[in-house]
Amino acid sequence: MPIVTLTSDWSNDDFYIAAVKGAIYSNCIDVNVVDITHKIKPFNIFQAAFLLKNCYKYYPKGTVHILAVKTEKSDNQQYLAAEFEGQYFLGTDNGVFSLLFKDEDDVKYISLDSYDHVNFPTLNVFSKVACLLANGENIDSLGTHAESITRRVPLRATIEDNIVTGSIVYIDSFQNVITNVSKDLFERVGKGKPFKIFVQSNHYVISKINKTYQETSVGEILAIFNSLNLLEVAINGGNAAELLNLDTNSSVRIKFQL
Repeated sequence: MPIVTLTSDWSNDDFYIAAVKGAIYSNCIDVNVVDITHKIKPFNIFQAAFLLKNCYKYYPKGTVHILAVKTEKSDNQQYLAAEFEGQYFLGTDNGVFSLLFKDEDDVKYISLDSYDHVNFPTLNVFSKVACLLANGENIDSLGTHAESITRRVPLRATIEDNIVTGSIVYIDSFQNVITNVSKDLFERVGKGKPFKIFVQSNHYVISKINKTYQETSVGEILAIFNSLNLLEVAINGGNAAELLNLDTNSSVRIKFQL
Protein backbone atom coordinates (compact mmCIF):
# COMPACT_ATOMS: atom_id res chain seq x y z
CA MET A 1 0.00 0.00 0.00
CA PRO A 2 1.50 3.40 -0.98
CA ILE A 3 2.35 5.85 1.79
CA VAL A 4 1.83 9.61 1.78
CA THR A 5 3.32 11.59 4.69
CA LEU A 6 2.37 15.04 5.94
CA THR A 7 4.69 17.56 7.61
CA SER A 8 3.13 20.93 8.45
CA ASP A 9 2.98 23.93 10.74
CA TRP A 10 -0.77 23.59 11.21
CA SER A 11 -2.66 23.24 14.46
CA ASN A 12 -4.55 20.05 15.19
CA ASP A 13 -7.52 22.27 16.02
CA ASP A 14 -7.84 23.56 12.43
CA PHE A 15 -9.62 21.83 9.57
CA TYR A 16 -6.54 21.73 7.33
CA ILE A 17 -5.28 18.26 8.26
CA ALA A 18 -8.68 16.60 7.93
CA ALA A 19 -9.38 18.34 4.62
CA VAL A 20 -6.07 17.28 3.07
CA LYS A 21 -6.47 13.70 4.27
CA GLY A 22 -9.99 13.60 2.85
CA ALA A 23 -8.74 14.89 -0.51
CA ILE A 24 -5.99 12.26 -0.60
CA TYR A 25 -8.34 9.39 0.23
CA SER A 26 -10.84 10.64 -2.35
CA ASN A 27 -8.21 10.50 -5.10
CA CYS A 28 -6.41 7.31 -4.03
CA ILE A 29 -8.33 5.07 -1.67
CA ASP A 30 -5.61 2.43 -1.30
CA VAL A 31 -3.08 4.64 0.45
CA ASN A 32 -1.80 5.07 3.99
CA VAL A 33 -1.51 8.70 5.17
CA VAL A 34 1.12 9.17 7.90
CA ASP A 35 1.43 12.30 10.04
CA ILE A 36 5.10 13.04 10.60
CA THR A 37 4.27 16.19 12.55
CA HIS A 38 1.98 19.20 12.50
CA LYS A 39 3.93 21.06 15.18
CA ILE A 40 6.51 22.86 13.06
CA LYS A 41 6.91 26.44 14.19
CA PRO A 42 5.02 28.69 11.74
CA PHE A 43 6.96 29.12 8.46
CA ASN A 44 10.08 27.45 9.92
CA ILE A 45 11.50 25.56 6.94
CA PHE A 46 14.72 24.76 8.82
CA GLN A 47 12.82 22.82 11.48
CA ALA A 48 10.69 21.10 8.83
CA ALA A 49 13.77 20.03 6.88
CA PHE A 50 15.54 18.80 10.02
CA LEU A 51 12.64 16.56 10.99
CA LEU A 52 11.95 15.15 7.55
CA LYS A 53 15.56 14.54 6.54
CA ASN A 54 16.13 12.51 9.69
CA CYS A 55 13.16 10.19 9.19
CA TYR A 56 12.36 9.82 5.47
CA LYS A 57 15.17 7.28 4.96
CA TYR A 58 13.22 4.78 7.06
CA TYR A 59 10.24 4.80 4.69
CA PRO A 60 9.95 2.41 1.74
CA LYS A 61 10.57 3.36 -1.86
CA GLY A 62 7.57 4.97 -3.50
CA THR A 63 6.65 6.97 -0.38
CA VAL A 64 5.42 10.51 -1.12
CA HIS A 65 6.29 13.22 1.41
CA ILE A 66 4.27 16.46 1.44
CA LEU A 67 6.01 19.47 2.99
CA ALA A 68 3.20 21.83 3.95
CA VAL A 69 5.28 24.68 5.39
CA LYS A 70 5.47 28.13 3.81
CA THR A 71 3.74 26.90 0.67
CA GLU A 72 2.65 30.14 -1.01
CA LYS A 73 3.70 30.32 -4.64
CA SER A 74 5.38 33.39 -6.18
CA ASP A 75 7.25 34.33 -9.33
CA ASN A 76 10.48 33.05 -7.78
CA GLN A 77 9.04 30.17 -5.77
CA GLN A 78 7.24 27.52 -7.80
CA TYR A 79 5.58 24.32 -6.69
CA LEU A 80 8.14 21.52 -6.84
CA ALA A 81 8.29 17.74 -6.93
CA ALA A 82 11.56 15.97 -6.16
CA GLU A 83 12.65 12.38 -6.52
CA PHE A 84 15.49 11.00 -4.40
CA GLU A 85 16.45 7.39 -3.69
CA GLY A 86 13.09 6.16 -4.94
CA GLN A 87 11.02 8.49 -2.76
CA TYR A 88 9.10 11.65 -3.68
CA PHE A 89 8.89 15.07 -2.05
CA LEU A 90 6.31 17.78 -2.72
CA GLY A 91 6.39 21.40 -1.61
CA THR A 92 7.09 24.96 -2.60
CA ASP A 93 10.54 26.10 -3.73
CA ASN A 94 11.18 28.20 -0.62
CA GLY A 95 14.62 26.77 0.18
CA VAL A 96 13.46 23.75 2.15
CA PHE A 97 14.53 21.30 -0.59
CA SER A 98 18.13 22.56 -0.44
CA LEU A 99 18.18 21.68 3.27
CA LEU A 100 16.82 18.16 2.84
CA PHE A 101 19.36 16.25 0.81
CA LYS A 102 23.03 15.66 1.52
CA ASP A 103 23.96 14.82 -2.07
CA GLU A 104 21.85 16.93 -4.40
CA ASP A 105 23.52 15.55 -7.52
CA ASP A 106 21.21 12.55 -7.26
CA VAL A 107 18.00 14.58 -6.83
CA LYS A 108 15.57 15.10 -9.71
CA TYR A 109 13.57 18.33 -9.45
CA ILE A 110 10.38 18.88 -11.43
CA SER A 111 8.61 22.25 -11.55
CA LEU A 112 4.86 21.77 -11.28
CA ASP A 113 4.36 24.69 -13.64
CA SER A 114 0.96 23.60 -14.93
CA TYR A 115 -0.59 24.42 -11.54
CA ASP A 116 -1.65 28.02 -10.94
CA HIS A 117 -1.39 29.91 -7.68
CA VAL A 118 -4.00 28.79 -5.15
CA ASN A 119 -4.67 29.79 -1.55
CA PHE A 120 -4.37 26.25 -0.17
CA PRO A 121 -1.77 24.46 -2.34
CA THR A 122 -1.44 21.45 -0.07
CA LEU A 123 -5.13 20.71 -0.57
CA ASN A 124 -5.53 21.81 -4.18
CA VAL A 125 -2.14 20.86 -5.66
CA PHE A 126 0.05 18.62 -3.52
CA SER A 127 -2.69 16.19 -2.49
CA LYS A 128 -3.54 15.61 -6.16
CA VAL A 129 0.08 15.23 -7.24
CA ALA A 130 0.76 12.90 -4.30
CA CYS A 131 -2.01 10.60 -5.49
CA LEU A 132 -0.70 10.62 -9.04
CA LEU A 133 2.71 9.53 -7.79
CA ALA A 134 1.22 7.00 -5.36
CA ASN A 135 -0.73 5.52 -8.26
CA GLY A 136 2.42 5.05 -10.31
CA GLU A 137 2.57 8.23 -12.43
CA ASN A 138 6.07 9.02 -13.72
CA ILE A 139 7.39 12.19 -12.07
CA ASP A 140 8.65 13.46 -15.44
CA SER A 141 5.07 13.76 -16.69
CA LEU A 142 4.11 16.19 -13.92
CA GLY A 143 5.97 19.25 -15.23
CA THR A 144 9.29 20.45 -16.53
CA HIS A 145 12.80 19.81 -15.23
CA ALA A 146 13.86 22.54 -12.77
CA GLU A 147 17.30 23.81 -13.71
CA SER A 148 17.83 25.51 -10.32
CA ILE A 149 16.10 25.81 -6.97
CA THR A 150 16.03 28.34 -4.14
CA ARG A 151 18.83 27.72 -1.67
CA ARG A 152 19.18 28.32 2.04
CA VAL A 153 22.39 27.93 4.01
CA PRO A 154 22.04 25.62 7.03
CA LEU A 155 23.57 26.64 10.32
CA ARG A 156 26.99 25.04 10.64
CA ALA A 157 29.33 24.73 13.59
CA THR A 158 32.44 26.91 13.40
CA ILE A 159 36.01 26.04 14.37
CA GLU A 160 38.57 28.50 15.72
CA ASP A 161 41.83 27.10 17.10
CA ASN A 162 40.76 24.71 19.88
CA ILE A 163 37.16 25.93 20.11
CA VAL A 164 34.07 24.60 18.35
CA THR A 165 31.01 26.83 18.46
CA GLY A 166 27.72 25.21 17.60
CA SER A 167 24.08 26.23 17.57
CA ILE A 168 20.93 24.57 18.83
CA VAL A 169 18.98 23.45 15.79
CA TYR A 170 16.13 21.53 17.40
CA ILE A 171 14.38 21.07 20.74
CA ASP A 172 12.63 17.75 21.16
CA SER A 173 9.48 16.90 23.10
CA PHE A 174 11.54 16.19 26.24
CA GLN A 175 13.05 19.69 25.96
CA ASN A 176 16.46 18.18 25.17
CA VAL A 177 18.40 20.53 22.91
CA ILE A 178 20.08 19.15 19.78
CA THR A 179 23.04 21.03 18.32
CA ASN A 180 24.69 21.03 14.90
CA VAL A 181 27.95 19.67 16.36
CA SER A 182 28.48 16.18 14.98
CA LYS A 183 30.37 13.43 16.75
CA ASP A 184 32.77 13.31 13.81
CA LEU A 185 33.58 17.03 14.11
CA PHE A 186 33.94 16.77 17.89
CA GLU A 187 36.42 13.90 17.62
CA ARG A 188 38.29 15.40 14.67
CA VAL A 189 38.93 18.69 16.46
CA GLY A 190 39.29 17.31 19.98
CA LYS A 191 41.54 14.34 19.18
CA GLY A 192 40.78 12.83 22.58
CA LYS A 193 41.79 15.92 24.58
CA PRO A 194 39.97 17.02 27.75
CA PHE A 195 37.24 19.58 27.05
CA LYS A 196 34.60 21.81 28.55
CA ILE A 197 31.19 22.46 27.02
CA PHE A 198 29.85 25.90 27.86
CA VAL A 199 26.09 26.39 27.69
CA GLN A 200 24.54 29.86 28.01
CA SER A 201 27.94 31.57 27.94
CA ASN A 202 29.77 30.33 31.06
CA HIS A 203 26.74 29.68 33.24
CA TYR A 204 26.72 25.90 32.74
CA VAL A 205 29.79 23.75 32.11
CA ILE A 206 29.93 20.08 31.12
CA SER A 207 33.22 18.18 31.02
CA LYS A 208 32.20 14.67 29.92
CA ILE A 209 30.12 12.97 27.25
CA ASN A 210 27.57 10.47 28.54
CA LYS A 211 26.89 7.15 26.90
CA THR A 212 23.42 7.07 28.49
CA TYR A 213 21.21 9.68 30.13
CA GLN A 214 21.18 7.69 33.38
CA GLU A 215 24.92 8.12 33.98
CA THR A 216 24.14 11.55 35.39
CA SER A 217 22.12 12.08 38.57
CA VAL A 218 18.49 13.15 38.25
CA GLY A 219 18.26 16.91 37.84
CA GLU A 220 21.84 17.31 36.58
CA ILE A 221 22.86 18.69 33.19
CA LEU A 222 24.54 16.33 30.73
CA ALA A 223 25.86 16.03 27.18
CA ILE A 224 25.40 13.01 24.92
CA PHE A 225 25.71 12.13 21.24
CA ASN A 226 22.21 11.09 20.22
CA SER A 227 21.01 8.60 17.61
CA LEU A 228 21.79 11.17 14.89
CA ASN A 229 25.37 11.45 16.20
CA LEU A 230 24.72 15.09 17.08
CA LEU A 231 25.70 16.66 20.39
CA GLU A 232 22.68 16.96 22.66
CA VAL A 233 22.40 18.80 25.96
CA ALA A 234 19.81 17.49 28.41
CA ILE A 235 18.86 17.32 32.07
CA ASN A 236 18.23 13.85 33.45
CA GLY A 237 14.54 13.89 34.34
CA GLY A 238 14.23 17.60 33.54
CA ASN A 239 13.51 20.09 30.77
CA ALA A 240 16.85 21.50 29.61
CA ALA A 241 15.52 24.08 27.14
CA GLU A 242 13.09 25.56 29.64
CA LEU A 243 15.29 25.41 32.74
CA LEU A 244 18.42 26.69 31.00
CA ASN A 245 16.52 29.28 28.95
CA LEU A 246 17.65 27.83 25.62
CA ASP A 247 16.06 28.18 22.22
CA THR A 248 16.94 27.36 18.63
CA ASN A 249 19.98 29.37 17.54
CA SER A 250 21.29 29.55 21.12
CA SER A 251 25.00 28.78 21.07
CA VAL A 252 27.00 25.98 22.67
CA ARG A 253 30.78 26.36 22.89
CA ILE A 254 33.25 23.48 23.25
CA LYS A 255 36.79 24.34 24.34
CA PHE A 256 39.44 21.65 24.07
CA GLN A 257 42.54 21.71 26.22
CA LEU A 258 45.69 22.71 24.32
